[in-house]
Amino acid sequence: MTKKKENIFDFVLFKRLFLYIKPYKGIFIGLFILVILLAGLSAATPFLTKEAIDKGISVNKSSTFLFFVVLMFAALILQTIFQLTFIYYAAWLGQNLVKDVRIKLFNHLLRFKMKYYDNSSVGVLITRSVTDMERIADIFGQGLFMIFRDVLTMAVVFGVMVFTDWRLSLIVFVMLPILLYATRLFQKYMKKAFEEVRNEVSNLNSFVQERLTGMKILQLFTREKTEHKNFREINERHKKAWLKTVWYNSIFFPIADLASSVTIGLVAWYGGLNVIEGTVTQGVLIAFIMYIPMMFRPLRQIADKFNTLQMGMVAANRVFNVLDTTSQIDDKGTKVANHFKGNIKFNNVSFSYVEDEEVLKGVSFTVNAGETVAIVGATGAGKSTIINLLNRFYEINEGAILVDETDIRDVTLASLRTQIAIVLQDVFLFADTILSNITLNHPEITEEQVQQAAKDIGIHEFIMSLPNGYNYNVKERGVMLSSGQRQLISFLRAYVTNPSILVLDEATSSVDSYSEQLIQKATDKITKGRTSIVIAHRLATIKKADKIIVMDAGEIVEQGTHTELLKKENGYYKNLYEVQFLQEATAV
Repeated sequence: MTKKKENIFDFVLFKRLFLYIKPYKGIFIGLFILVILLAGLSAATPFLTKEAIDKGISVNKSSTFLFFVVLMFAALILQTIFQLTFIYYAAWLGQNLVKDVRIKLFNHLLRFKMKYYDNSSVGVLITRSVTDMERIADIFGQGLFMIFRDVLTMAVVFGVMVFTDWRLSLIVFVMLPILLYATRLFQKYMKKAFEEVRNEVSNLNSFVQERLTGMKILQLFTREKTEHKNFREINERHKKAWLKTVWYNSIFFPIADLASSVTIGLVAWYGGLNVIEGTVTQGVLIAFIMYIPMMFRPLRQIADKFNTLQMGMVAANRVFNVLDTTSQIDDKGTKVANHFKGNIKFNNVSFSYVEDEEVLKGVSFTVNAGETVAIVGATGAGKSTIINLLNRFYEINEGAILVDETDIRDVTLASLRTQIAIVLQDVFLFADTILSNITLNHPEITEEQVQQAAKDIGIHEFIMSLPNGYNYNVKERGVMLSSGQRQLISFLRAYVTNPSILVLDEATSSVDSYSEQLIQKATDKITKGRTSIVIAHRLATIKKADKIIVMDAGEIVEQGTHTELLKKENGYYKNLYEVQFLQEATAV
């Protein structure tokens, strides 16, 4: 089996990236015009120097000499102006292109299934969205145009050198193939090295992000030394990956400098002999000594800029891999749900997170409009999965889920989720104000509405007791609030949306007694008159439910009211109640 030839530059990938330039094609064309002008002006300085020496100094014509000096000065001023403009707009183009790609990537991430995030590292996705994007910007700001400028400069200088003296040009061109071959090898190995670097950067970001997020657990179980050791190993791999790039640079650039120095020496020796013999002018010799760095330096710069280009292309490939991932919920529904009555029906629903490992096994039940239904069962029974499927966070394997006799797959995803509010056990709050966490910056929800809703469910006084009230910043993940306080904010967030269906997922399982009283009052208020599904361990919530669904190992084993289920001899719920709830009931 032959090994697939690895391309140093991925033109297919670049062509795809090039599509994002279309809105800025005017700037793009302008940059190429500047590149051409800069190449011409770069080659003009040695030529004008030659003319000043041969037509001014050598024949003692001061006026002619001053004329060429003025031309050189004017060329340098133009070159400076064009260079400043070129550098600024090349970076401007790169940043605007990345802005567009980053927006598209983030919009893509917003629509992924929960399954994608279940199997993906947050640290890696952050690397794709932030660090890799900056490398893509460098493709245009420091890579592509710079390389094109250097290549064009070499081509112009090549033409002028041949036109000026082909014999001296031969000396320069004999050395070029050696340096070109070395450059190609350098580019090939640097591409591999940078792919390794990007992999290690992703691993490093992922490791640090997860450990910082779970710092409390690490300290609680005294895992500091272990994680320190793990971090040292990851950091060591990252260092070694970078040192490979340093090693390749340390080999290539001295070779490039040596080739340039040897060429200058040979030209000075051979050209000097020809000046003495009168076959070459002094101006030509000096011009060639100036041209040689202009031929060899761009090669060195091209190799250096190619590193930047390679890093950008590797980053672009990673970003496009995410953009090419098709993990969105199939949102082909045509019906817009303005308001649900609240009739819910699960019809023989089967589902598995992992293929061939069913979590729900032909589950069927009905919730009538306005009812409060509790779902109970041991951990892993499938309770929370039912909630995930109702909101279409995941797609079912078999069966159907109906709301008001309409399959939820026929309803637009946005309108479906707008009509269903969830209060989770693990409340997530953003590093923002309480008001922003409640409204989630919804433009149609005013602060007055939020305050009235807070008064309705009895938590306005609690919020006003905090510094700055509704403008109190809860910091990252709501760390400035207790778990009970976060839960209350979550209740208010659900209530202000005025949902048709309310879901409480173990919302009172880990709060203090005072917060529980407030939550219970809030629960009574927001469940009144609307369909509610409660996954709870609290006895009071279960007793008040119109119906209790008992689950075990992905199947419904019992249904009925609290009283009905307790009458069943050796019933699953009765045993569950006696084991898990009897102690709580006695304490109350």
